[in-house]
Amino acid sequence: MTENKGLKKTLTPFMLWGLGVGYVISGMYFGWNLGLEKGGTGGMAIATLVIMVMYITFTFSYAELACAIPKAGGVFDYANKAMGKNIGFIAGIAQIVEFILAPPAIAFAIGAYFNAFFPQVPILTSAISIYFVFTALNVYGVKAAASFEVIITIFAVGELLLFSGLAAPKFQISNLTHNAFPNGWSGVFGAIPFAIWFFLGIEGIANVAEETKNPQRDISKGFGWAIFTLVILCVLVFVTATGISGWETIVYKNGIAGETSDSPLPLALAKITGSSHVMYHLLITVGLFGLVASFHGLILAAGRSTYEMGRVHNIPSFLGKISPRFHTPANALIGNMVIGILALLSGKTSEIIIISVFGALTLYIVAMVSVIILRKNEPELHRPFRVRFFPAFPIVSLLIASVSIVAMFIFNLTLGLIYFSILIITFLLYKLFKPVDR
Repeated sequence: MTENKGLKKTLTPFMLWGLGVGYVISGMYFGWNLGLEKGGTGGMAIATLVIMVMYITFTFSYAELACAIPKAGGVFDYANKAMGKNIGFIAGIAQIVEFILAPPAIAFAIGAYFNAFFPQVPILTSAISIYFVFTALNVYGVKAAASFEVIITIFAVGELLLFSGLAAPKFQISNLTHNAFPNGWSGVFGAIPFAIWFFLGIEGIANVAEETKNPQRDISKGFGWAIFTLVILCVLVFVTATGISGWETIVYKNGIAGETSDSPLPLALAKITGSSHVMYHLLITVGLFGLVASFHGLILAAGRSTYEMGRVHNIPSFLGKISPRFHTPANALIGNMVIGILALLSGKTSEIIIISVFGALTLYIVAMVSVIILRKNEPELHRPFRVRFFPAFPIVSLLIASVSIVAMFIFNLTLGLIYFSILIITFLLYKLFKPVDR
């Protein structure tokens, strides 16, 4: 049929870098600072360093899978090949949960930014409007969507470098050491989901493999350049933002205790320039690019993930159709938008983020097991890129992800039960209604 001819191959390594950084970069602008409330600078720093190791080892291990099996389903396709359809389905649902539930939290933050400039426009109105705008852009075409993503990602990276340059002269080591472990070692584990938020989503590069001009060569470049950029930005933002006047001033709106803030960088910069300075307003304005980059990029990745699950009839098959006009997974994109808006209307943004992180950690665990199994069971599989230090890299990533998901479950029991209930219920429906293979 015409609608299933396939996805266009238009993406270059530079576009993949833009997508990889763009998926993640909002995590530098908001959300991570809430981990400081759990662990202080010391607890959050330890959690971040451990999670950074997990992402570095994961990224290069995942790149091996993405280059060997360049499919839009990402971990769904890898697990399907390594461990069979049942585990593949669970991995696919975990990936969908991650990619669909992260954007609503970002959309709410974007709406809050607009509300700061245009108080007459309600936050929800702006948030829902951008869902329609960026879903439409992704329906129109992946090349246009990716080109836009690269442009706003460059602006967002530049803004973080500018912030770090302004903050560095005011840095004091005493601000990092002050009240560094307010909750002891339990604070380290409590900070884990917020440390993950620094890097959540980079795996989305794999979901556009079918639309990459030379996936076997270019995917590994995109992953490598993206994780290098993100590690540098993470260190710069963490150290400079907390080093200006202590972690409390970028966690609480009043700088002492009480209501938490989703705007750590403006709070930090206000300590240097004041809230009326032109650079302060520039940061807030351009900071919007970081949020938009991640929101838009995750919508793109989510569309490919849902499309692949629909294409093989693991979820309603109409979601696996390609638009005959635009050659994009239009139905999947629109379906994801509907779910995202419903999640947005719940108003539970922090809870949505945590459930999304549960999905991500499940993806990481299944993917690393898949790398190890495929190396053993299919040594002849063509691997244009092979992760170095095998099996150390996937094992290290697997261990950290496993400890992290257990810690998150302990600290977020109700949300953990909701997440695993989603996996169980969808799996039971899959077993009941999945068409029998002929």
